[in-house]
Amino acid sequence: MPTNRKVLLVIVFAQFCCTSLWFAGNAVYHDLLLAYDLLPSALAHLTTAVQFGFITGTLVFALLSFADRFSPSKVFLVSALLAGVFNLGLLYNTNTLFSLMGFRFVTGFFLAGIYPVGMKIAADYFQQGLGKSLGFLVGALVLGTALPHLLKDLTATISWTSVIWSTTLLSFLGGSLMVLLIPDGPFRKKGSKLKLQQLGGLFKHKDFRMAAFGYFGHMWELYTFWAFVPVMLFTYYQKIETTPTYTSLLAFAIIATGGLACVCSGYAAQKFGTKKIAGLTLALSGVCCLVSPLFFTTVNEILFIAFLFFWGAVVVADSPLFSTLVAHNADAKTKGTALTLVNCLGYSLTIVSIQLIAYLSTRIPTEFLFMILGVGPAFGVLALVKKRSNTK
Repeated sequence: MPTNRKVLLVIVFAQFCCTSLWFAGNAVYHDLLLAYDLLPSALAHLTTAVQFGFITGTLVFALLSFADRFSPSKVFLVSALLAGVFNLGLLYNTNTLFSLMGFRFVTGFFLAGIYPVGMKIAADYFQQGLGKSLGFLVGALVLGTALPHLLKDLTATISWTSVIWSTTLLSFLGGSLMVLLIPDGPFRKKGSKLKLQQLGGLFKHKDFRMAAFGYFGHMWELYTFWAFVPVMLFTYYQKIETTPTYTSLLAFAIIATGGLACVCSGYAAQKFGTKKIAGLTLALSGVCCLVSPLFFTTVNEILFIAFLFFWGAVVVADSPLFSTLVAHNADAKTKGTALTLVNCLGYSLTIVSIQLIAYLSTRIPTEFLFMILGVGPAFGVLALVKKRSNTK
């Protein structure tokens, strides 16, 4: 049996490699517009297609209890290989918006066998310090999500197709490392086929419901923020009449900052409590939503970028903590299914928020657009506060 340190290192690296597929299409968005003659609105549609695929995948994985009935590492491998293959569909010469959305959908579908299954594998190895472990794991997801923006910047003089090939090969590598180096964990309990009534039963537990509602509020904001970081940068630089060449690098750095924040929040949770740190970071990201108009109107570029870095950190720092709360408050035999189902519902909300922001972007000024995202953190914080008041 490998040591816990080695296990965590492999899971984190594999997660990083495979989740680079998530925003591969977003990173080369402008190239896709030119290559396939798409309208600017395609950004929201392609992002939504990945999210909808992930939602569908998590629902199927939850109903069939793949992560509880079969070896999670093998589920991870198969998902990584298939997600990587369909990612290559973006290179098909005669793509239309519909076919691109189809490839993004299927890639998202198999990401359901990567992200929540990776958390399940971590939960099978770590009972003590799970929050810290998931902090590293979600940090890897954040870095993987941001990576295509960095690849785009580094390959500015090379064809955009190199970004797609690179992320696919990374996914193959991550899946292979997982199955070769990580056997089933010591705390894994093999589950049986899920009965539909068990899904509703998960939310009868008050602590589980509190954790899930907090996570839902967090998800309302997170992926919409990530998807629109390039738009925020483009809008701001248009206002100050500047056209820097480093926007892809900035987008990578802003999103990637959240990876370090996840690790820090995991350590902070060990000292101050998981629920307390989750509530604090969720509240801070909500404040960022509300005050964002003030920073969009500043002419001080450093101040604006610093604000986005701070927002990029707190917007995701609570993610591993809510996943920890969900895992701790779920039955051991359905832990994988519980994590997958909560992911499914949370990512469903991202579709609504992404499409809502895309719809409103042509109707209200961009500087006021992202205040709407504050609804999610407010809902999540209320769920935590209500639970705390109920326990007094």
